[in-house]
Amino acid sequence: MKENGRERVLTKAEQKRTDRFNEICSRMEAEGYERHDLIIDLKKANLIITLIGLPFAAASIFLFWGINGKISDGRIPLIPTLLVMLVLTVVHELVHGAAWSLYCENGWKDIDFGLIVRTMNPYCTCASPLPKSYYVVGALAPLFLVGIIPYVAGLFMANFFVFFQGIVMVLGAGGDIMLVNKLLKFRSDKEEEVVYDHPTEAGSVIFTR
Repeated sequence: MKENGRERVLTKAEQKRTDRFNEICSRMEAEGYERHDLIIDLKKANLIITLIGLPFAAASIFLFWGINGKISDGRIPLIPTLLVMLVLTVVHELVHGAAWSLYCENGWKDIDFGLIVRTMNPYCTCASPLPKSYYVVGALAPLFLVGIIPYVAGLFMANFFVFFQGIVMVLGAGGDIMLVNKLLKFRSDKEEEVVYDHPTEAGSVIFTR
């Protein structure tokens, strides 16, 4: 595949997923499904998330101050904050995997994790086609479990450290939100809609029949 006009060499994991992807696509199309690619430009997505995220973070901090009257003692411990962020990033991807594995043909065997080095985006991918509703549940599960719950808990416990982690994890789910937005905006007059992760790009393929 090409990237910035140059041929990009796939990793072994990407090549393995691509081979399975091609098999799945051939099988689905032979069964009468139509393929629609819903791909996200990660660099553009990261820029959009940053532009939206800064006002969101500022408004959230103002909200915390408005409800609790203060923002801790004005300090956030750097090392513990970074370590928790790293752990929660891993948990975010594990939640994706756990949610999707419930509906996968082979459970956890169909779940794969990795890192897109060129944009430093960690990912979890599912090797089974899933009904659209199941896919959306798995895509948004980390937003609620790792982002919104700490956000709300920290806000009402007056714990800015927990609240701040919630802010970061909500923003970390920005790509998931954009993908789900694409899926929900997709319109088809077909009765069946099945979603499959793209093997090498951020996004998915939706099959309709």
